[in-house]
Amino acid sequence: MDVVTDRLFRHLAWANNYVFDRIAEQPDSSLKLAAPNDTWTVAEILEHLTASRYADLLDGTGDIPTQVPSNKAEVLALKELSHGFDLRLRESAKNPVGFVEFQRGERTIRRNRETILTQSIHNATEHPAQIAGIFANHGLKVIDLDEIDMWQFANYEGLGD
Repeated sequence: MDVVTDRLFRHLAWANNYVFDRIAEQPDSSLKLAAPNDTWTVAEILEHLTASRYADLLDGTGDIPTQVPSNKAEVLALKELSHGFDLRLRESAKNPVGFVEFQRGERTIRRNRETILTQSIHNATEHPAQIAGIFANHGLKVIDLDEIDMWQFANYEGLGD
């Protein structure tokens, strides 16, 4: 795997851990917050962020079921599952060539492995921003997106300044 791709997947795991940790620091009631005109709650988006389906599509080792968390303990348990999925995605990125077929209802879907890998990165960017927006809409600064950008990650890995 090239160094850029590997770095992107390391960042994905690091940033996801940050999001889980910040949410675990909040009152359990914050998990029920949603954006105006949207039905997805913080908890539902957090569960979706785990990317368990992407990991299974790519490595076929099993789609471990996840649940929408309702309290801090469940958020932290989901964080551990998510980290495992993130490690599986990073490993799968070593083999980006080929296709995956799966069923959605009665329909067979065929996706390029590169597309699934790329979507997993996008998913890990899109949904923390969505969660940050929900909190901001409720007057809370819980997720600071600047704290999980690539500059901060470079500092974390000792590659900054």
